[in-house]
Amino acid sequence: MTGRVIYAGFETQHPIGGIRLLTEHVSLLVAAGVDAYRWSPTPGFRYSWFADDVPTLSGVELDLGADDVLVVPEVAVLPDRDPAPRGRRVVFVQGHYLTFLTCPDVERYPGWDTPPALWAVSRDGVRVLARAVPDLPARLVPNPVDAGVFRPGVKVPSIAWMSRKRPSESALLKQILRNDPRSAGVELRDVRGLSHGEVARVLSDTSVFVALGAPEGEGFGLPVAEALASGCLVTGYGLGGGDELFEAPSAWPVANLRTVELADRALELVRLPDADRLRAAGRQWLVDRYNAEVTTKALLTAVEAARALPGEATRATHPAAWQDEIMRAMAPYTATMRTAEPGSVAF
Repeated sequence: MTGRVIYAGFETQHPIGGIRLLTEHVSLLVAAGVDAYRWSPTPGFRYSWFADDVPTLSGVELDLGADDVLVVPEVAVLPDRDPAPRGRRVVFVQGHYLTFLTCPDVERYPGWDTPPALWAVSRDGVRVLARAVPDLPARLVPNPVDAGVFRPGVKVPSIAWMSRKRPSESALLKQILRNDPRSAGVELRDVRGLSHGEVARVLSDTSVFVALGAPEGEGFGLPVAEALASGCLVTGYGLGGGDELFEAPSAWPVANLRTVELADRALELVRLPDADRLRAAGRQWLVDRYNAEVTTKALLTAVEAARALPGEATRATHPAAWQDEIMRAMAPYTATMRTAEPGSVAF
C-alpha cells in the first residue's frame, strides 16, 4: 500500500475516548504494514493518560503526496476551511449526531471543492449519514476493544457509570440509588476523568455498568463496549449508535431519561441469578465482534477506497489552525457538556 495515512489529532490531556481511538487506528495500520502517523502541531506531543507510542508528525502545515490520505475528525470540519485542498481526505465520524454542528446549512457536505471519504463507527452512523449525505456514502469501521486490557476480575457488588456527558442526570441517578434500601453494601462508582488504565481497573471488579451517554445521541458508546469486555452486566441508553451493543446477552436497554427505571434495573442486576454465565457470554459476544482484526480489515478496505478518490499533492493545514472557529461553532454543545479544557476540542 503506497502513500501515508495521517490522522489529525488535537492536543488535550482530557481523557476522551475519541482521541484514543484515533491513535489506536494509527497503531493498527502500522502493525498492518501501512505508513501511518498521528499529526499534532507541537513537536514531541504525547498523550499522558494512555500508552501513546505511535509514529507522529508535527507542525501546523504539512506537505502531502498524491498518494497520502489525511483523516480528520468530524468536529474539526468547517465548510470554508479545507485542510488539504485537492488532496485525498477522510472525515472520520465518531459522533454522527455532531457531524453538522460545525457545518450547518451546507448544501453539499462538507462544502469543500472535492468530496472526502466518510467513515463511521456504528451501523446507526452509516444509516443516518446515508440519509443526511446521500451522495457521500459512509463506510463502517467498527471500533476495536482491547480485551486484554478490559477483562473481568473478581466482581464485587457495585454499580458504575460515567457522568461526563450527563452530569445532572448522573447526580439524580446517584441520589436515587443511594436512597434505595437495595443499595446497602453496593459501591456506587463514577468513572469520570479516569485514565484508560484506571477505567479498566475499576470496571474489572464492577458488577453492573450504567450507560448514560450523550443527551443528543451516541456515535457508538465505547464505555459500554469496554464494560461488556470487562464482564459487567450493562443497562442504560443505547442512543442510536450504541443500540447495537445492547444486542449482547449481558445488556438490558432502558428508554432514554427513564432514570427511575434505570436505577431499578441496575439494582436488580447487582444480584441477578446466573450472572456469571451471562457475564462470560456478553464478553465473548463483544470480543467476537469488536476486535483489532475486524477493525484492521475494515480500515484497510476503507483506506484503499479513499485512495481511489481523485487527489493530488497538496499543502495541508492542521485543523488546530482554526480551533477558535471550531470552538465557536461547537459552543452550543460544549456549553451543555462543560467538560472540555479551555482551548480544546471535545471529541
